[in-house]
Amino acid sequence: MTTGATTLPSTSASPTARHVWTRARGVVLALVLLLVGAVAIAVVRSDVRHGALDPRSVDPYGSRAVAELLAERGVSTRVVGTLDEARAAAGPDTTVLVAVPDLLTHRQQSALHSATAHSGGRTVLVAPGSWSVERLAPGVTADPATSLDSALSPDCTMPAAQRAGSADTGGIRYTTTHLDADSCYPSERLATLVRVPAVSGGGDTIVLGAPDILYNDRLDEQGNASLALQLLGSRPHLVWYLPSLSDSSATGTDDHKGFFELLPSGWLWGTLQLFVAAALAALWRARRLGPLVPERLPVTIRASETVEGRARLYRKANARDRAAAALRSTTRTRLAPLVGVPVAQAHAPEALLPALSAHLRGDGQTLHSLLFGPPPGDDAALIALSDQLDALEREVRRS
Repeated sequence: MTTGATTLPSTSASPTARHVWTRARGVVLALVLLLVGAVAIAVVRSDVRHGALDPRSVDPYGSRAVAELLAERGVSTRVVGTLDEARAAAGPDTTVLVAVPDLLTHRQQSALHSATAHSGGRTVLVAPGSWSVERLAPGVTADPATSLDSALSPDCTMPAAQRAGSADTGGIRYTTTHLDADSCYPSERLATLVRVPAVSGGGDTIVLGAPDILYNDRLDEQGNASLALQLLGSRPHLVWYLPSLSDSSATGTDDHKGFFELLPSGWLWGTLQLFVAAALAALWRARRLGPLVPERLPVTIRASETVEGRARLYRKANARDRAAAALRSTTRTRLAPLVGVPVAQAHAPEALLPALSAHLRGDGQTLHSLLFGPPPGDDAALIALSDQLDALEREVRRS
């Protein structure tokens, strides 16, 4: 019996360049999108506000210009980064500007307010939100809705606002319970600049809804320069407080924000909407799936096409064991009637192998390995198995 394997140069299931590209294009597309995303993020982050609201910075969002103008008018500017420095500097001849009040913990806010409330000086809070404004300026509340317009008219009796005229104060809007407070630059009847006089000492607190009038690239627009110089130049000394996350006064554990407090409310609602959308999509897709219903094909499919399609599926899944089992099962089914074995017993080695050995006068052990052996270890062994099964069937039919 001849069972030697022959090497075939190519088969219909052999991978081609087109097949390789079809399989790999998903990975290539993902890598390209990842690269494009990385480039886009790099371009966007290249315009990050370096030194925002820093009087030493000449960036568009820095505040070097207003510091230089104040210096020409005899007002000295000193930058501090810790709460202790800011509290120590508070006094009747000093204006304390807090650049980003929302970076302060509740403990820091209370301590800063205690130091400035009766100092006789001025405190300027730049765009404080609901997290900080009620502690730094008691009686002032931030509205959730911000102003839609940037440039606003004073519409108040505060002398500094009247002299400056329209300015870019549109941002966070505030309400106050202080009857003697100045509420200026209203947007939809809510002020974007509030001046609250101190109960004693002659000082006051300015709550500014937007930092635009302090930016280098916005200082020459509207009445921004006039308003900034009047708000910050009422005292001979200006202490510019840039809160830092590394400040040792922020180590109190009772004022730490929780994870959900750090997330903007919009993200929480957006996440909830995504969960709802995913649940609806899963329900929609699940309703499309029903029980399998067998039906006749509308057209006749050539057997070679079916075989080739199944071979491609086996190859894609690397299922050599299933392919070999299918080849051996089909061969046993065809050989059984040829050697007088019922088809029902074609897959029983004790029934099929003795009949084949008697018919061919061959080695039963070789036949057992060929028809009932282990799956091939690679594609070449699978092709050799197919050739050997074909050769066995031809020999049985000739004998």
